[in-house]
This record gives sequence, structure tokens and C-alpha cells, in this order.
Amino acid sequence: MVAVTRRPEPRGPLSERLLDALDGPVVPAWRLAQEAELAVDAAGAAVLDDDDVQLSLTVLYELHYRGVAGVDDRWEWSPDLVATRLALEEPMEQQLRDLVGPTVTLPDRVADVPAALFALTAADSGPSLSAHLARRADRTEFREFLVHRSLYHLKEADPHTWAIPRLSGAAKAALVEIQADEYGGGRPDRMHATLFATAMRGSGLDDEPAGYLDLLPAVTLGWANTMSLFGLNRRLRGALAGHLAALEMTSSLPNARYARGVRRLGLPDQVAWFFDEHVEADAVHEQVAAHDLAGRLVADEPRLLADVFFGAAAALATDARVCEHLLSHWAAGRSSLRDSGLSGDSRPIAGDSTPRSRRADDIVA
Repeated sequence: MVAVTRRPEPRGPLSERLLDALDGPVVPAWRLAQEAELAVDAAGAAVLDDDDVQLSLTVLYELHYRGVAGVDDRWEWSPDLVATRLALEEPMEQQLRDLVGPTVTLPDRVADVPAALFALTAADSGPSLSAHLARRADRTEFREFLVHRSLYHLKEADPHTWAIPRLSGAAKAALVEIQADEYGGGRPDRMHATLFATAMRGSGLDDEPAGYLDLLPAVTLGWANTMSLFGLNRRLRGALAGHLAALEMTSSLPNARYARGVRRLGLPDQVAWFFDEHVEADAVHEQVAAHDLAGRLVADEPRLLADVFFGAAAALATDARVCEHLLSHWAAGRSSLRDSGLSGDSRPIAGDSTPRSRRADDIVA
């Protein structure tokens, strides 16, 4: 994956000032932290839904991954940008804790951590986006779904990899085992990010990293930014482990449904490969994540118990918010993306000659 190549359009005073600063040389930018505080004040209790805040965090986080094209890499550790990031992260973390607090019941014994995680994920009552995509979605909706997911899946595993040097012993070994599969077991063509890029191309979409950033609403940016928030703060390593555990434990069945939807819609096999891979891999990963990663981490560091469950609940809650956004917009006959959605994207679907309009067989009971 290459660096982000498209400069996003600002969504408010903070993101505008940040992007303007990044266009120039690395110089003191102390006013950005003040702008961040103003942006947080303007967002109030809705930091996760604020476009200016979430876009600014996305840009700041990308500096720690593959960077932003045209931006001096030395900006990554600018004290002013770090201070700006912290000013945004603190209220975001608090909102996440407020969001999931009532849903988390901690186990009494360390030995019960895996079972409690399975209970938490099994009790998740979020909307079934996967069922809709398997049975009813048309091609436009499925392509929008891919665009939303691309912000993470085109760099899949990277946010959770930050935890590897921050863990030790059995928990570290478990995380490395999971991540090795995510990165294709040494085969670049089997990396999950590569498979997702293939799925996007097969669906007639651009696979450029963050290529659709301007179309993604704050709720989707917040979903992806939560992973980076946990990954880039060592004190939240427990939350990152719980987040990954929840992802792995809620993956196999939805991905089987996504693959079913791909085949129902007659999309190319290369679109289904990504989802097929997760059906098999994550059936194994969920056991490793629950027992060997989260369970052993809490056994080694009992004080991380609450954060592990906070991270797991945050994974479920932020994903549910994105699902609700997509389903509610589609039910109202509107695009789930910002502005005009994908209306201007006319790339052909690989191996496809059918019209892009909704066909009768796009909708099944």
C-alpha cells in the first residue's frame, strides 16, 4: 500500500488549518491545538459524529501509517501535531466509554475472560447489515459498503500491529500468530489488504488508499479512528486486544453472508475471495484472540481487564453505528455516502456487461 495520494477537502476550521499547515515546511503550529479545542467545543457530546474532528484525526493518524503524499514525514512527530491529536483523542475516548459503559459486565475471574467475551459478542444486537447484503442489497449498495470498509481494509491489520512490541509472552505470540495470517503468511498476494483491493477493482471501484475519503461520513471515520486511537496509545493496549478479539469473534458468519451477496449479485469471483478468506481464517482466529490473546493478557496484567472489555464493546458499538447509518439511508432511498455518492464513478465491473441500474434479480426475499 502506498501513501494517501489525494488531499481531502477540509470539513471545518480545524481540518482546513491542519491541511494548510501540512502543505508547508515543518514549523511550529501551536495554534492547531487551540483550534482542536474549539472544534471539540463545537462538537459537544457528538465528537464521533463531527466531520471536522474525525477528518482531522484521520489525517493525523495517517502520518503514523504510510503518510500523506506531498507532506514532509517529519510532521509525524511535530510536538504541535501530537498536542493537537491529544486534544481530539481525549474527548473521543470519553465518548466511547460513555457509549459502551452500560453494556459491559466484567467477569469475576480471569479464567472466565474468554467465555465472557463470547457472551458479549453473542449478545450484540446491532443491525444485521450482512443479512441485508446477502439477501436484498443491489449492486450500488454493495459497492457503497465496500467504499465504507475500504478505509480500514486497505490497511487491514495495521492498527492492531502497533500492540506487538507492547505485549509479551503468550499474548504477544498469539497476536503475532493472528497478524501473520492477516499479512498473508509471507505471501503478498494473500495479504488481506491485497485481497480487499482486488475486491474493489472487481467491483469497478478505485483501490487507491483513502481514495474515497471525501465521500466517507464522520461515523465511518470514527469507526476506523477508534482502532488507531487504541493502537497508537500504549496505555490502551488492553482495549486494542479486546477490539481485535471482538472483530475476530464476529467475523466468520457475516463474511459468509457477504460472499453470498457477492454471488447473488453476479459479481466476479475476485470480489468474493476476500470474504471467503475470512470465513475460514477467522473461525480459527476467534479462539486464539479470546483465549491466547485477551485471556492471557489479562492473566499477565489483571489491571487491563476493564480495558479489554471496553475495547471489545467499542468495536461492536462503532461497527453498529456504521451499519445503522448504511441501512437507514438505504431504507430512505438515499446514498450512505456524502454528497452524490458513487454517481460519478463509471468504472466497469470486471467481467460484467449488465447495466448498473437495479435489476429484478437484485432483490430477493
